[in-house]
Amino acid sequence: MLSPRVSPPTLLRLRQRGAQRKRIDAERTKTTMAQVRDFPEVKDWKMLIGGEWVEAADGTWADVITPIDRNRVIARVPEGKEEDADRAVKAARAAFPAWSALHFKERQKVLGQCADALEEQAEELAQLTAIDTGNALRTQARPETQTLVDLFRYMAGVAGEVKGNTLPAGEAQLQFTRRVPLGVVAGILPWNSPLMIAAFKTPAALAAGNTIVLKCAEDAPLTILKMAEIIQEFLPAGVLNVVTGKGSVIGEALTQHNDVDKVSFTGSTGVGRHVAEVAGARLAHSSMELGGKSPNIVFPDANNDYTLEQVLLSTRFARQGQSCTMGSRLFLHEDIYDDFLAKLVDGVAKMKVGDPRDEDSDIGCVINKKQYDQIANYIEMGKANEGVEIAYDGADKLEVGEPGFYHAPIIFANAKNEWQTSREEIFGPVLTVIKFKTEDEVVAMANDSDYGLAAYVFTKDVDRALRVADKIESGWVQVNQGGGQVAGQSYGGMKTSGFGREASLEGMLEGFTQIKQINVKIN
Repeated sequence: MLSPRVSPPTLLRLRQRGAQRKRIDAERTKTTMAQVRDFPEVKDWKMLIGGEWVEAADGTWADVITPIDRNRVIARVPEGKEEDADRAVKAARAAFPAWSALHFKERQKVLGQCADALEEQAEELAQLTAIDTGNALRTQARPETQTLVDLFRYMAGVAGEVKGNTLPAGEAQLQFTRRVPLGVVAGILPWNSPLMIAAFKTPAALAAGNTIVLKCAEDAPLTILKMAEIIQEFLPAGVLNVVTGKGSVIGEALTQHNDVDKVSFTGSTGVGRHVAEVAGARLAHSSMELGGKSPNIVFPDANNDYTLEQVLLSTRFARQGQSCTMGSRLFLHEDIYDDFLAKLVDGVAKMKVGDPRDEDSDIGCVINKKQYDQIANYIEMGKANEGVEIAYDGADKLEVGEPGFYHAPIIFANAKNEWQTSREEIFGPVLTVIKFKTEDEVVAMANDSDYGLAAYVFTKDVDRALRVADKIESGWVQVNQGGGQVAGQSYGGMKTSGFGREASLEGMLEGFTQIKQINVKIN
């Protein structure tokens, strides 16, 4: 899964941080922290189906726990089942004819209104994101919300590009194509960046004339429900529907539903395989944005502070490593290995792990106990590798812990590409650093992976940059930058990282429309 357009603190800011903290007035700090750590009153959130906010058909509810405090219930949401999935799909199907028949300018206007409303309430969305997901407010939650606004605006702007072509077939023939919407889309969302992933799916589907049912992540449903609350007033009833519940129940029901024309899934490769098989069995359209183990390559001529800052960004440590675009395999050329690694360790050591609502936190907390334990197991596995060097272990300096799910970054040096920690997606702040000698060697190691989602190449040599980028087997390669997706770029994976593209005009056309050929004999 993806990471928002965000940069970590500059190196200068990182170096100054310790001194700045000491100068903060103690009483002001106590007051601020007391305010920051207040949780909102527990409330019941309902699902949006057919323009109405409804409970589950069987009346069951599920507690929502914040990763900041494993003992704290922050909300309840309906525990939707098959009947609720069916209700949502029927509502979307009923709304489809009128929505798809609109002139594109009407859909464009609505999406623009949605963007304006989301921007007006961006801070509230960001604050809720921090509580809902554990993503730090300053480094992640606000940029994620901005990505949501940007993509609604972008898709509004390209809504008129859903058009076909004519074929010069002679005087007696009019032959042309139309791009038509698929119908009802089921968007199945992950918990790591719900708003951003919803932004990849929702405005594109709607701009093309589809209706949509969004299935919230079980562990982080609140921001999507809030998004729907903000924009549903601009949308005809049934055009946008949002359901909650377990993926294995209501998510499965949506995937199997014969009236769902496309399943757009973001999540793990293992679950993605199953979703693709189920949707494929009934020949439904699908797109899969899945896992990654992204290579991050630094050549000797890029050993500078700018590259260091961008590498820090690409590690996605500021998202607790909970990003499938994380540059989790860092390949350093032998000539700069020791020097660059030392600077990297210094930079990571200055990043603060803390309450995600704290403006001073660079890194928040992981989503739940299952994920926390999985990361811990990989860390122990990494420490047990023969010849491993622990270049940095932030657990020694961690100032926060229970009842929250906090993991500090750890860096394994002298790593091998064949290690399990170098091959499997950990989805946590675990970085392996691997030494290389030649261009051919590092390209071979970069491609020696089942995944192919993202990659990063750092060099001042333009010829080498383009050559290496061309050889790497990834759907997205960044040269001399480590940021996240931006509106308009085609984003998606190769190999077991999935198929289909999002966040772009191409992604909207390929993912949410199909071509109809029309031949007319002129008498």
